[in-house]
Amino acid sequence: MQIETVGNGADLVLIHGWAMHAGTFAPLTQHLAKNFRVHLVDLPGHGYSRDDLDNLEPAQAAAALAARVPRAVWVGWSLGGLVALHAALLPESLVRGLVMVAASPRFVAAPDWPHGVEIGVFEQFDAGLRSDYRATIERFLALEALGSEHARACLHELRTHVFERGEPVLAALEQGLHVLETSDLRACVSQLKVPSLWLAGRRDRLVPAAAMRWAAQQSPQGRFVEFPTGHAPFIGHAAEVGDAIAEFAAGLPA
Repeated sequence: MQIETVGNGADLVLIHGWAMHAGTFAPLTQHLAKNFRVHLVDLPGHGYSRDDLDNLEPAQAAAALAARVPRAVWVGWSLGGLVALHAALLPESLVRGLVMVAASPRFVAAPDWPHGVEIGVFEQFDAGLRSDYRATIERFLALEALGSEHARACLHELRTHVFERGEPVLAALEQGLHVLETSDLRACVSQLKVPSLWLAGRRDRLVPAAAMRWAAQQSPQGRFVEFPTGHAPFIGHAAEVGDAIAEFAAGLPA
């Protein structure tokens, strides 16, 4: 996995979402790098790690990353949140604090979980990958931008970055969707031994804010913050998201 390090200060690991790469965080990275040494990760099959065919399963990706970065605050967006959550749950974890950005312990709705999307949404994306994966990614980006205060600007920002590091590997996209469809870490949230911050978009159509509020309440040291955005709160609100992360990190034990 490609890991780029920028800035100075306390260590912070930043992990992107499905079909994206670390470059998507550009405005947030610029803000965070003023106070942190930020380790920007491209997950296997994505961005500059597109030739890395290692497993994208969150538990394995978390273990591989944990072996390569120092003790740090871990920040995960969407799919990246599942990786960060697994890292925080590792025995002898080096995660100082966990920040989940528009990321849920379970993405798909169930009879006992109304805070997810219908499985058919992911099934449609999965089918679309095999027929026209570029168009499928475009539809996913539109869903991510939906609900943002400035949806067109948000969508433009996502489109600008999505292929700037090359096209993601189809197998990685398929595996990532499978992870989003099948992961269920609800029972693990109460086992977190580090403080956690759950940053939600009020109008997020992929991860309802209610899912993250629930997770924060289940976490022994959880905190919930909501922004007036869709699924990518750091686009258009980079300073506010960065400040929330910095405030959270400042309160963590050394």
